[in-house]
Amino acid sequence: MTYRKKLIEVALPLEAINMESAREKSIRHGHPSTLHLWWARRPLAACRAVLFASLVDDPSSWPDKFPTEEAQNAERQRLFDILGRITIETNKKGITKQVVRGLVSWDDINDPNSGVLIAAQREIARSIAWNRGDKPPTEPEAVRRYLAGNAPPVYDPFAGGGSIPLEAQRLGLEAHASDLNPVAVLINKALIEIPPKFKDMSPVNPEARQKLKVNQWKGAQGLAEDVRYYGKWMRDEAEKRIGHLYPKVKLPQEYGEGEATVIAWLWTRTAKCPNPACGCQMPLVRSLNLSTQKGKETRLHPTVVHSQNPPSILFGVEKGKEEILTNKSNRQGVTCICCGTPASFEYLRVEGKAGRMSTQMMAIVADIGKGRVYLPADKIQEEIAHTAKPKWQPDELVTTPSHDVDRLPMYGMRSWGDAFTARQLVALTTLNDLVDEVEAKIHRETIIAGVHDSEIPIHKGASNAKVYADAVATYLALAVSRTTNTICSLAIWSQSRDQSVNVFSRQALAMNWDFPEVNPFARAAGDFGQTTESMSKTIASAPASVAATVLQRDAATEDIPLSCALIATDPPYFDNVGYADLSDFFYVWLRRSLNTLYPSIFGTLLTPKFQELVASHHRFDGNRKKAQEFFEQGLTRAFERMYKASHPNYPLSVYYAFKQTESENQTITSDNLPAVASTGWETMLEGLLQSGFSINGTWPMRTERPTGVKVATNALASSIVLVCRPRPENAPQATRRQLLNELQRELPDAIKKLQQGNIAPVDLAQASIGPGMAIYSRYAKVLEADGSPMRVRTALQLINQTLDQFLSEQEGEFDGDSRWAIAWFEQHQFNDGLYGDAETLSKAKNTAVQGMVNAGILIAKGGKVRLLRRDELPDNWNPADDDRVPDWEATQHLIRTLDQQGETGAANLLMKLGDKGEVARDLAYRLYSICDRKNWTQEAMAYNSLVISYPEISRLASEHMQSAPTQGNLF
Repeated sequence: MTYRKKLIEVALPLEAINMESAREKSIRHGHPSTLHLWWARRPLAACRAVLFASLVDDPSSWPDKFPTEEAQNAERQRLFDILGRITIETNKKGITKQVVRGLVSWDDINDPNSGVLIAAQREIARSIAWNRGDKPPTEPEAVRRYLAGNAPPVYDPFAGGGSIPLEAQRLGLEAHASDLNPVAVLINKALIEIPPKFKDMSPVNPEARQKLKVNQWKGAQGLAEDVRYYGKWMRDEAEKRIGHLYPKVKLPQEYGEGEATVIAWLWTRTAKCPNPACGCQMPLVRSLNLSTQKGKETRLHPTVVHSQNPPSILFGVEKGKEEILTNKSNRQGVTCICCGTPASFEYLRVEGKAGRMSTQMMAIVADIGKGRVYLPADKIQEEIAHTAKPKWQPDELVTTPSHDVDRLPMYGMRSWGDAFTARQLVALTTLNDLVDEVEAKIHRETIIAGVHDSEIPIHKGASNAKVYADAVATYLALAVSRTTNTICSLAIWSQSRDQSVNVFSRQALAMNWDFPEVNPFARAAGDFGQTTESMSKTIASAPASVAATVLQRDAATEDIPLSCALIATDPPYFDNVGYADLSDFFYVWLRRSLNTLYPSIFGTLLTPKFQELVASHHRFDGNRKKAQEFFEQGLTRAFERMYKASHPNYPLSVYYAFKQTESENQTITSDNLPAVASTGWETMLEGLLQSGFSINGTWPMRTERPTGVKVATNALASSIVLVCRPRPENAPQATRRQLLNELQRELPDAIKKLQQGNIAPVDLAQASIGPGMAIYSRYAKVLEADGSPMRVRTALQLINQTLDQFLSEQEGEFDGDSRWAIAWFEQHQFNDGLYGDAETLSKAKNTAVQGMVNAGILIAKGGKVRLLRRDELPDNWNPADDDRVPDWEATQHLIRTLDQQGETGAANLLMKLGDKGEVARDLAYRLYSICDRKNWTQEAMAYNSLVISYPEISRLASEHMQSAPTQGNLF
């Protein structure tokens, strides 16, 4: 099978791509992720980079045009500069920082003057033209026309949040997306299918028609303006109808009296005390702190009213932080404030299921113009809240026993409507009903605006005005759905930020004992007008360039409606996220608004569950084996369909981020290393290889900010992008011994390159799977000693074994003191051990205990030996004044300085350490591996943080050295 290698199969500017992908998590203004929540989105920068590099030929594929290695490297660097390059820039305050420029930069692609998009499109068109024997176009419009006519369509069968098809469309490519989940389908339609239909169309609302010229609207700006306008109309109309349920609060004298708008009412759930002699309604509040912002510390002050029978609790508000941490809900349950009787979670669940839990208002957050203040609960305010009588609520049952949502029925919230207070239900249903009203209003005003057929494509069975009104209504229904993420009794009040935190702060629904009830008319988080204004910015920045298609389909059972497509996808991660169970939260509201507009998408009461490609054992009566078989067989069928639909000239790219290691009882190595494999990786790779693909490349793409990296969980900092090609039909077979030899010969070099690329230690094991499986998948079969085919699980175990051996062998690069410290650390961490054991080990490592005491890495006294903890290391340590600096000591001091003084302080120390800095980073990988295996989570995070921060530490050190004055000579 002959093909020209693409850039993604040879090299990528990984550091620039990863840097921008990580930064993207903090971008909110106009970012597509703000349109509507979807879990585990892939960063747009990474998707854009993968698509570009999958379409552009690597220079080595054209030896006639680039005959020498130097010429190929120069051309490759030119492509890297277009794709992503790191530059040092100085802002107006004189502060220098690293900035990514190029196609992966969010700032550059949104700057019409940067030219990065047309530069990238020109390169894609050039590669296509060379392969077709055409003359490459150069003028922007010609390039776009050429791509529209000759570029392969891009297809994502597991589109989810839409990152991949959106970036295909941004590059000027025909984008196709599908997903089984109705919420995902609607998000994709809103991102890529609807905007191009109304490209360059002016808005129809009367305000815009009176003020602005018709020809000034570009892309989806007109559509965005109508979403903003009619969203504000819905918000104002809702306030007219139900604003009396959200009254202002009277201010005390200390705040100038008068009235203020309420930002949120803070509530706690309550349950009856199990002590019959008490019987009070226990507040289940998790913390008495209201605000922990510096200078604004405020807390609740509970008072027991014993004069009532049963006694009750009143909450006051006072300045300062909470000091006593008792009598609140914790991991064991709750303790009654009145009598001190403990109540377990089992008791609370019984009370919840019996419908005996209640709520109590604790405090009010008000806006006084100069900031937010906390006021004690007001009886009148609480009574007004209880007057709300919803006329409708979603009564569909919460899926159980899904672990993603099971906390709700566990505490008596059996239906989705139970997750909302009565007042929240009134607000949401009012907004929901207004979607129908505003659709009719837009329909009328579109006709008044005189929209022509040339502006809106003609649709069979519907007038142009109706088509446009339906489109705007779709976004407004999404806005109502998005609002439920804030207006819900599962939201959290952030004490550090003085604001409400969304329900889905993680990929599960947690039970919250106290919650904010935000005011949807307060011009703050949860305000519907602000929600639609934010959405309009996202719509305005949509590519809206090339027509796109979005379908609801099952990737495992339905054929791909395309041929010769470039396929890039982010398949389900075994059992990591139950999207169907979670998205019911939004689906019940979307279905109420859009059932008539999209009858095929919203044809079921809840999202499809049993077809969802996820290994959820609760859908198989707890049988994990059947769940795994369902997932593996379904994924194999999906990959088989991708195999048939893939364009032979372009690789398949598969994003995968999964960490679920399991140890087996038996061992497979001569040095007694445990056999470790990953069920998630195993099932995905089985499906990929069985469908006929082999792995040609693997790239770790960072998807989380360093602060978001968590160790010893299934959350990774990076997605591993696998680059796949059809395996040749004449691929040879190999033996287990051959595979082992090749792993030991090739994998260490690949791992070293991953380390040099600063892959996070938390991701190293997952990233190593790629190059390891590339070796395994080049063969049609790998045969065991008995002639049976080797399982993917066994191959994964051999890859992990090789990784462990590599990290162990790296110890030979460290000095004797450090090799002793590694071995001692693995046995004792920072705890005491026997002096005799330490002495014996020191002889094996060619060092001495007293020498290491003198070096300052351990304490030896009373027949015991212990490594020094980082908090015991001396302040202001200077390696230049130390005549014995083990690599261990340098590493621990770097981590301590990074923790206490940040990257700048660590950079100052790195300058003094010189070449030992790189060795310290390598040692951090080894120590992280030990901590991960021992489940020493906190200690592992320290080594992970050093590696992640090392590029910036190194840059700051280099920058400081270059700017440091030098001593000249007089003569």
